[in-house]
Amino acid sequence: MLKYYEVENFKSFKERTRISLEKTNYKVLSETNIRGSILKGVLFVGANASGKSNSVLPVKLLLDILFKDNYISIGEFKCLFSANPKVSLNYCFEIDDSEIRYEIEIQSNQKTIVERLYLDSELILDRNSNYAKVTFTEKKEYSDIPDNAFFLRELYFNTKFRGMPVLQKWFVFLSNSVYFDLYEKKGFLYKDQDLSLLSYLEKHGTDEINEFFRMYSFDQQIEYDSEAHGKLLQIQTDNKEKKAVFFKRKNIDEPIPFDLESLGNRNLLLLLPVFFNCIKNSGMLILDEFSSGFHNELEELLVKYFIKNSDRSQLLFVSHSTNLLSNRILRPDQLYSVDFDNNGSHINRFSNEQPREAQNLEKMYLSGVFKGVPVYDED
Repeated sequence: MLKYYEVENFKSFKERTRISLEKTNYKVLSETNIRGSILKGVLFVGANASGKSNSVLPVKLLLDILFKDNYISIGEFKCLFSANPKVSLNYCFEIDDSEIRYEIEIQSNQKTIVERLYLDSELILDRNSNYAKVTFTEKKEYSDIPDNAFFLRELYFNTKFRGMPVLQKWFVFLSNSVYFDLYEKKGFLYKDQDLSLLSYLEKHGTDEINEFFRMYSFDQQIEYDSEAHGKLLQIQTDNKEKKAVFFKRKNIDEPIPFDLESLGNRNLLLLLPVFFNCIKNSGMLILDEFSSGFHNELEELLVKYFIKNSDRSQLLFVSHSTNLLSNRILRPDQLYSVDFDNNGSHINRFSNEQPREAQNLEKMYLSGVFKGVPVYDED
């Protein structure tokens, strides 16, 4: 599981910034929201253009580096209002009681890469530009690494970390992770799988989704077929081999095509396969624009559902919905606000202000206690 990550000179984060998923001394929600000493999720709130999306972007970038593209231009992620050419990214994970740290430094002007990998404080990979030393492979030194390639990725694909089960489990955890932008309706997967709605329905049918609707008293079910029938309507697809998604509301029982449903219902249906997958297969679910089209009560339900049912999975998400700032849903150490000033973005962890468990976190946030609240002049 992810313990923390640090960035410096990255996007809107000019100064060195740590985002921690390690628990503090709060007792609230200890039975559901924590595994061991690590939190099952964190939420970022703040004004528009404050850097909320940039707060989760380092995790997506790590996954992209290791699984998507070995020649990512890190210069695109350098802070635009900083003269410092070096971008720093540090990640710390806990896997089977072992600590794994992966550090990356990129000189954007020289296009040189530094990589360090630590296992329980022991440096096991030390790469600087074209040269690297590795302790866990037969070959101990490498001197022909391409300038803009990430060496850890190459080691994994060439060796599969044979003889290093902890590293293997770490990469399984990472590859099970998903980044999903609800506003763009765009997901990024990091292993050979298809979590699109239609692919999920072809493989699993509608039972799991409809059971979720029944369990939480949704007044709707879905059908996936080439035709749907109601008392008044009969709808068929253009091709009998082609299936489509239809909603049916309780006590109405008329088919409503997916494209004619509300934005919230469409987004929910797109998201549920991703939710189910990340809960069952330990990994990270990174959600941007989580509040896109959802009612407050639905947002609360989804967050509580994920955290309650996950074991080693984690939810990192961005939302504008202040109703989620509640000790009924998330602990103070799971909440971050994001501010932006002349020095870039800054995060503020609610637990740093030591609110009491009985206090109203939403009201405290809106009154400015935790910062990250936009201030507009009213005429």
